[in-house]
Amino acid sequence: MKPRTKAIHGGYAGDPVTGATVVPLYQTAAYAYGTAEELADVFSGRAPGDVYTRISNPTTQALEKRLAELEAGRKGPVTGCIATASGMAAITATMMGLLRSGDEILSANGIFGGTMSLFTSTLGRFGVTTTYASADKADSFGKSINERTKVIFLESIGNPRMNVPDIEGIAQVAHEHNIPLVLDSTLTPPPIMQAGPFGADIVVFSTSKYINGHGTAIGGALIDTGNYDWGRGLFSDLRQAALRLGRFSFLGHLRKVIYRDLGGCPAPMNSFLMLQGLETLVPRVELHCANAHNLATRLSAHPRVAWVNYPGLPSSPYNDRVVRGFGGRAGGMLTFSLGTRQRAMAFINALRLAKNMTNIGDAKTLVLHPATTIYQEYTEEERNAVGVHDDMLRVSVGIEDIDDIIADFEQAIAAATQSACTAKEAT
Repeated sequence: MKPRTKAIHGGYAGDPVTGATVVPLYQTAAYAYGTAEELADVFSGRAPGDVYTRISNPTTQALEKRLAELEAGRKGPVTGCIATASGMAAITATMMGLLRSGDEILSANGIFGGTMSLFTSTLGRFGVTTTYASADKADSFGKSINERTKVIFLESIGNPRMNVPDIEGIAQVAHEHNIPLVLDSTLTPPPIMQAGPFGADIVVFSTSKYINGHGTAIGGALIDTGNYDWGRGLFSDLRQAALRLGRFSFLGHLRKVIYRDLGGCPAPMNSFLMLQGLETLVPRVELHCANAHNLATRLSAHPRVAWVNYPGLPSSPYNDRVVRGFGGRAGGMLTFSLGTRQRAMAFINALRLAKNMTNIGDAKTLVLHPATTIYQEYTEEERNAVGVHDDMLRVSVGIEDIDDIIADFEQAIAAATQSACTAKEAT
């Protein structure tokens, strides 16, 4: 099946008893068995089954199967998925499953502020260090690898830097050193790209974004693409697990130990809502991309706009990678500037249609001032280092009629400019 069909039918063939075609919501914490021996067999892994929703749930399993099918974009290794309570929970579980004290993450710079905080502030407390490199060229990663490097981490499109890394080149560097590549593909879900063919070993998503698409639930997912040979990898516990579980040793280790112990499972209701969102993922993403491209084009020609950063524009240094790797679809997010922080704030305050919110990937257009929100805890020097400047506005372009989005932005730009002129005259 192709992506649009998989998003609707993948992972669930319907209920043979009732004929219901929608995945049921199993809103339960635990599962009863007829005999003590049956439950013991499930606990030990001798028999399939669910024992506690913190570990598995039938609604969540359907979501995991559907996401795994969407990522399996070519003939080759079988993929597997674990759904989590949030995108941050997916990254946390992945890193906790791979790293020990003294290990090092080699990450692209300019990544999401929450992920930076996890790497530096939280994992740093447990003896894990993080080094940052430019994702524009693969050799910058090759030069930064040392004997402690155990994971390489990228975002498919940097948030908020809006850069497109050389994923294939960096994957080649990672595999030459036998290091797994973890790719956050939240901004480029299927059908924009499938990460396995690019060389990614583990893909993480915040399913709260485009996969849900309606701002109704928080969730995440991690997918093993089948590219990395855990039996010959850097991790002794996973090499042992591979003797029993083969290519699924990482997922098995995570579910039996890390995922179980951390407790970062999704609520069944949230998995149900993710499945509802998935059914319209493909047409929604196509419209997000088209609207974002149209808005970026209009803003780049506006005389009062200082700059626009959108990798889908022909003027972007990353446009070739978007064309070759993403089929010309650069996602639904962009950043732009009206020249000053004062105008950025005035612009947000003048919006009538777009919402001032922290989420992205919503059906509604959302606008944020990153420097005073997500990155407010960082110093100005730290913000500038990751590409967050005081004048930057981040836009998650929704699926409203593009004429209405453009009209709202144009009136807000006019109001912000007038507000700045009035303030200058008063001074």
